[in-house]
Amino acid sequence: MRGYLMNAIRFHSYGDSSVLKYESVPIPEIGPGEVLIKVHAAGVNPVDWKIREGYLKSFLPYQLPLIPGWDVAGTIASVGALVTRFKASDQVFSRPEIARNGAYAEYIAVRTDEVAPAPHSITLEHAAGIPLAALTAWMALFETSDLRAGQTVLIHAASGGVGTFAVQLAKLAGARVIGTTSSRNIDLVKSLGADEVIDYRSQDFSARVKDVDLVFDTVGGDTQTKSFGVLRKGGVLVSIVSPPDASEAQQHGVIAKHAFVIPNGARLQEIAGLVEAGKLKVIIEKEFPLSEAKAAQDLNQTGRTRGKIILRVA
Repeated sequence: MRGYLMNAIRFHSYGDSSVLKYESVPIPEIGPGEVLIKVHAAGVNPVDWKIREGYLKSFLPYQLPLIPGWDVAGTIASVGALVTRFKASDQVFSRPEIARNGAYAEYIAVRTDEVAPAPHSITLEHAAGIPLAALTAWMALFETSDLRAGQTVLIHAASGGVGTFAVQLAKLAGARVIGTTSSRNIDLVKSLGADEVIDYRSQDFSARVKDVDLVFDTVGGDTQTKSFGVLRKGGVLVSIVSPPDASEAQQHGVIAKHAFVIPNGARLQEIAGLVEAGKLKVIIEKEFPLSEAKAAQDLNQTGRTRGKIILRVA
């Protein structure tokens, strides 16, 4: 599709959501081991606006302008010369490499090892809300932290995008699950499998919880600091927000870890299987058209959404 244009959201400088521009840009070219996905929908995640505001520019030195968005579901438009797993018209989803242009666009080029067949039991809009959040939850709980059946895990912001998947995955793995959320989301978190839910606005979780095996921190700040005290000796605090204080962890006799999700098409295929089996569901807060990416990011940035926000592209 060399020479053809597509609609996309880009930003040419770091800043607030006003830097997001809806414009025409060239359709990306693919390498021999890549596929071109015609985007049906893209998930909106905190990392999108954090990158837009420049928080990660020392870690990920982008060349601007940049197309954000690293959650995608759509159909294969074309495949590279070395690709045999996928063909044109296949429905797929992916958490693409975050160092490259993202999915707030009509097309995206993605390496095949980052792609998996989309679950057919749900819409592509819902499928777009799965990859980044579900892979993050899986990696933090089972690869970074090695959660096992019979253990107890405390999941902060259990009604959020990552939290809703973490509750379900931990419960499927046989763990006892405690979640924190606001009062309006208590029933939702219970419906996802949580054994106990704490309203963080009216209750102090650190006074109610003790001797847990794992704390999954998706909030940071004071919540992270107070979480060290609820762990058993030798327990683990894993954060996806900011690296935990190692000295603080040592004082409490616990282990501190930080998880940053990476693309994994094979893991995503396992997650798709759980969705197909009816064991895992995605919670959608709201959908926006691609042209309203600013409003979608503004809503995500409030930190008060239930599950995921989706951008409809096709």
